[in-house]
Amino acid sequence: MTAFGVAPPDDKTLVGSFLKDDRFLLTSPNSYNSLGLGTTQLYNTRVVYNHKRHGEFKLGNRTFDFRIKPHFPKKLTPEFLIVDLVNNLNTLAEDKILVLNNLPAKAMAMNKKKLAHAVSEYGGVKARKLFAQYLSNNKY
Repeated sequence: MTAFGVAPPDDKTLVGSFLKDDRFLLTSPNSYNSLGLGTTQLYNTRVVYNHKRHGEFKLGNRTFDFRIKPHFPKKLTPEFLIVDLVNNLNTLAEDKILVLNNLPAKAMAMNKKKLAHAVSEYGGVKARKLFAQYLSNNKY
């Protein structure tokens, strides 16, 4: 209850009820903005990585993009976000050249072991190739 009446359930509760499962990761392309790679767009999209459903579903007045993934972390980490950003870069309305130019400095500033784990667990072919050059760099 709020001063204005009954409040809708939060996204996590809504998605958990829909999936009848608590094994999912709720995120948004807006999360990429926290990495400082030049992403500035604001998206009205909620992405749900899960093991059961695929497609866009409207729950309440909100639309969720459900994506089946074999692996995803229990909570968002900077290492997962940077790998996920590269995996999804072609679907974003961002300056791709700017993001890719800012990527090496950010990758080299991250914990090498955590980043390597994120790349091996969650990276697509493009991400694995791109991060391989940073992870094998002796300047790390």
